[in-house]
Amino acid sequence: MPHPGISGKKGTLILIIGPTAIGKTNVSIRIATHFHTSIISADSRQFYKEMKIGTAAPTSDELTAVPHFFAGHLSINDYYNVSRFETDVLSLLSKLFKTNRIVVMTGGSGLYLDAVCKGIDDLPDPDETLRNQIKASYHEKGIDYLREQLQQLDAEYYKIVDKSNPNRMMRAIEVCLTTGTTFSSLRKNKARPRNFNIIKIGLNRPRNELFESISLRTDKMIADGLVEEVKSLIHFRHLNALNTVGYKEIFEYFDGKITLEQAITNIKTNTRRYAKRQLTWFKRDESIHWFLPEEVDRIIRFIEIETQNNGIIFVNQNSPK
Repeated sequence: MPHPGISGKKGTLILIIGPTAIGKTNVSIRIATHFHTSIISADSRQFYKEMKIGTAAPTSDELTAVPHFFAGHLSINDYYNVSRFETDVLSLLSKLFKTNRIVVMTGGSGLYLDAVCKGIDDLPDPDETLRNQIKASYHEKGIDYLREQLQQLDAEYYKIVDKSNPNRMMRAIEVCLTTGTTFSSLRKNKARPRNFNIIKIGLNRPRNELFESISLRTDKMIADGLVEEVKSLIHFRHLNALNTVGYKEIFEYFDGKITLEQAITNIKTNTRRYAKRQLTWFKRDESIHWFLPEEVDRIIRFIEIETQNNGIIFVNQNSPK
């Protein structure tokens, strides 16, 4: 049954977003519990069931507490992309809104969140010949080559792209070379209308506190068995799903390139860098309402006011510095 006090004909999608290790899972579960609703994961690495520890995926208890979708629903061998995610989530929302006016979606993958909120831009189909040439150059010259090429071709997109993700950079380079224009300009198509309301809740805290949280979470991952998890996946290291922070560094340890201590230090450093990129992405969006992670009661009151008054803003909360 819809939560009492929720008004309006349209359903409302509540986005709980923010940098890694900020506490999105806990906040989302508390909000979903309050509104008796479900959670959709928009964390592109938590999709994969084999990558639980290194992605800080919801625990079995957390999955039991609230219905979750798109968490551990794929294998690392499965092909999946942001376009499919958009289609799948929109189809799911049409069903979920029949029984609850509010649904929660959470994650730190900005591209996937944007896909659900405003759609994927109509970019040109892949040029296999050009793509193979770019891949060959990457394998020969390394990731720094991709970064230099992208910075020259599209300085705007270079500022926000995940610079540790070669596939994302190769795709942008390919689009630039295919179209003769920038990837960032083609991504600015008009947002597609949605038949539901969207409220965006951003979580942030002072930078030093966020970095401390990242450090503590990394130590917990190691204690929980991250090294063993990565070892079990070493034969799949060529897959894009495993080309991510927390796994790449441990692979280097197994290769004998660095010590385990250095690998852990590198995970913390690279995670901090990733968090900064996430915040850069999110801070472009002026429709996000920022709160501290511990302000769950305030967030709930804010959502209730928003949903009951058809989107009239009563709270103007600035993001913590």
